[in-house]
Amino acid sequence: MRHDTGGRLTRDGIRIHDTADFAGMHKAGAVAARILDEVAPHVYPGQTTAGLEAFIRGAVEESGATSATIGYKGYQHASCISVNHVVCHGIPGNKIPKWKNDTHARSDDSLIDGDILNIDVTVIVDGWFGDTSRMYVAGEPKPYAQRLMQVTHDALMIGIEAVKPGNTFGDIGHAIQSYVEGNRMSVVRDFCGHGLGRVFHAPPNVLHYGRAGSGPRLEEGMFFTIEPMVNLGRPETKVLKDEWTAITRDKSLSAQFEHSVGVTADGVEIFTLSPAGTFHPTWES
Repeated sequence: MRHDTGGRLTRDGIRIHDTADFAGMHKAGAVAARILDEVAPHVYPGQTTAGLEAFIRGAVEESGATSATIGYKGYQHASCISVNHVVCHGIPGNKIPKWKNDTHARSDDSLIDGDILNIDVTVIVDGWFGDTSRMYVAGEPKPYAQRLMQVTHDALMIGIEAVKPGNTFGDIGHAIQSYVEGNRMSVVRDFCGHGLGRVFHAPPNVLHYGRAGSGPRLEEGMFFTIEPMVNLGRPETKVLKDEWTAITRDKSLSAQFEHSVGVTADGVEIFTLSPAGTFHPTWES
């Protein structure tokens, strides 16, 4: 994987990008977000995660982009699709793990009415990485699932509101944690956001919990993801034998939303806004 050589590094190893680099990130982010817009009509009861992956792979190819995940550490798919209590890194085509409220006997990777799922896509466009994920529903969500998705979405946006020069990464995590726990849900601590640009993963680790005022200070030109994972139950996770799929230990429902962002002179720009305005779980802008 190529190294990000533009700009300068802070003492914490965080790259500071030039103003011109924002255009490259907006272009890559728009492609990833458009693909997630286009997959939405294909999410319905009876659809398979393998079918969604096939659509996404085709959409990446048609866009002229490159999938960042195919071949990454041995991963062979253009998306991660995480259903119900799968926290992240769900493998398309695998049998959907049974969760505590699942009364159906699943024999394959087909979705059933009420399933919620996160679809995560990362593409490379002209050397820049666009990384985003959002929630979808097969059929009609249960009220508690709808509330979980709403809280998770709002937690992401509250975290993004904390992004501006002079604030710290701890301010982002504190804002997210305070909101989530105030709604009697929990923030996953085993996974976090990350720096990106001309590389997939780079410093810093962007925690979704923490103490206000802690961590490195935000500076104009920093690029990173914010991607809180929120559980209805406890925050602990475990990784299955496939060494990718992470689930909640108590098999409670989980949700995640992710944007890639850049710090500006007076705030933040979101690189992965939905072109169709369908990032919100109820398909509203």
